[in-house]
Amino acid sequence: EVQLVESGGGLVQPGGSLRLSCAASGFTFSTYAMAWLRQAPGKGIERISGINNRGDTTSYADSVKGRFTISRDNTKNTLYLQMNNLRPEDTAVYYCAKYPGAYYSYEYDYRGQGTQVTVSS
Repeated sequence: EVQLVESGGGLVQPGGSLRLSCAASGFTFSTYAMAWLRQAPGKGIERISGINNRGDTTSYADSVKGRFTISRDNTKNTLYLQMNNLRPEDTAVYYCAKYPGAYYSYEYDYRGQGTQVTVSS
């Protein structure tokens, strides 16, 4: 059974940083692309960053480019999202997602339960 468990969310002031983690199990982590998604209050889910199976190809939404960094440790079956210079508009539930192939070309097939990130003074 595929399991994706996010952690690391919380309340942070504008300009602060958080590091999200996603512990994966139930599949061969190093085979599949992964991504971070988020859903802000009243909005749809958007993909903010993707990473291929080896971790050497990444992509970012314009809204987070230059502030967020996605990475993965295939020896620990863990996906990360380093978030710097956080803004109030980054407030959302953040999800990690698994893709059915080595690249994040199509729709994801599994998603975790999410972790809340709130940016507020």
